[in-house]
Amino acid sequence: MALPVNRPINEQTVYARTTSIGATPVAGSTVAVAKGLLQRVFAFSEGASSGTIAVAVSVNGGSSVGSISFTGGANAIGSLELSTPVSVSEGDLITFTPSGGAGATIPGHFYAVIR
Repeated sequence: MALPVNRPINEQTVYARTTSIGATPVAGSTVAVAKGLLQRVFAFSEGASSGTIAVAVSVNGGSSVGSISFTGGANAIGSLELSTPVSVSEGDLITFTPSGGAGATIPGHFYAVIR
């Protein structure tokens, strides 16, 4: 018997990055490459940040649809499964806005999974 697939083939992952999630945070944005539901989001620091980093996720500049929170550290990661998936259309702007971290010029990476 074959094992079940834990990730369906109809998922699209989009990526964004920022130059700083630390003391002077800079938002990172990406575009939805397909129409669907924003299901999960991920964030991680590329360096040794400190403090608790919160990353607000919004679509098309609207209010936050969710927030990822993780404790800083070397290559720390946080994720969020949206309890109510958010509808996105092809070409919608997905923005990740970090805050609360410390450390100078700590790059950050963000992923959004659309199904």
